[in-house]
This record gives sequence, C-alpha cells and structure tokens, in this order.
Amino acid sequence: MKNMLRPVLVLFAALTVITGIVYPVVVTAIGQAVFPHQANGSLIEKDGKPVGSELIGQQFDAPGYFWGRLSATTPNPYNAQSSGGSNLGPTNPALADEIKGRLNALHHEDPTNTAPVPVDLVTSSGSGLDPEISPAAAAYQAARVAKARGLTHEQVDALVAQHTSGRQLGVLGEARVNVLKLNLALDQLKPLH
Repeated sequence: MKNMLRPVLVLFAALTVITGIVYPVVVTAIGQAVFPHQANGSLIEKDGKPVGSELIGQQFDAPGYFWGRLSATTPNPYNAQSSGGSNLGPTNPALADEIKGRLNALHHEDPTNTAPVPVDLVTSSGSGLDPEISPAAAAYQAARVAKARGLTHEQVDALVAQHTSGRQLGVLGEARVNVLKLNLALDQLKPLH
C-alpha cells in the first residue's frame, strides 16, 4: 500500500503545480503579451475611466440613445453573473408579453415610426448580454435619436455607418453595431442636455 501511495501523491503534486500554477501563468502571460485589450475585458474608456466592455451590453432607455437588445438576466439587466437566455419558447405567453412591452416602449418613444420593428429589438439574445444590434435595428431608431439630440437624420446615419462592423473574415456572422460605442460617439458629437 505504501508503495502505491507515494507515486499517487507525487503525481497529484506535479499535476497540481502544472495545471494550477504553470498553465495559468503561461496562458495569462501569452494573453497579456499578444491580446492585452481582450485579456483585460475589452474595456471601453471615456476620459480615462472604464465605462463598459465591448462584450457586455448596457441598459439604455432614454430617447436620445440607441437601445440594445433586451436582457434576459435577472434581477438586473445585463448582469454578467447571471448570464443566460430566458428559455421562453415561442408559444409561451411570457415571451409574448415581453415582446409587447418592448413594442409599446418603442412606439411610445417614436409614435410616428411605422417601419417594421427588427426582431433583435424585441427579443433577448442567448446570453442576455448582447452588446450589439443589427444595422436594421440601428436604422429603425435613427430618427428618434436624431430628433431627441437635435441632429439631422444624415448625421446619425453617418455615425451608425462608422460604427457598423461587417462579417468576420467577410463570411462569418452578420453585420452589427456596438450600442455602447455608438452611444459614446453620439455623446461626443452632441451631448444630451
């Protein structure tokens, strides 16, 4: 028994050092050297202070800002500690109520907009933290944002175009607009009162 215990303890100690110390230190060092922005949370700064991450959405509901996708996290919207979808199926009345509530909010803030509402403005993403919307969702909101800020529709459209990212490698995913970056650019162009 004693002959078997010693190799097991040595192997346990060696694997603990390799997987618990050496591997994390090496991966962290590579991440900091090669991808420091991403390794540190892809933070977005304003006036030298972090205001959010490129990877996690934020709650915007003022008419002068673009709104992101709904967040399915509870109790607080865009809470990364409780990331996950709502798991509400298409026949679930709670999903229909959620969609109706968002439609009502969108129509309340922009009653003259009769365009079809893009689906990503009334549904949450799988993580509940999506920081991006489709260009169609941004275009749907452009008139409301322009009016609330006293900008021309063309100025807002140009800003949306500047902050639209295309498909990755030209074929992966869809075009998208990071809501936080776009709203920060709006604040820089013309702050709200």
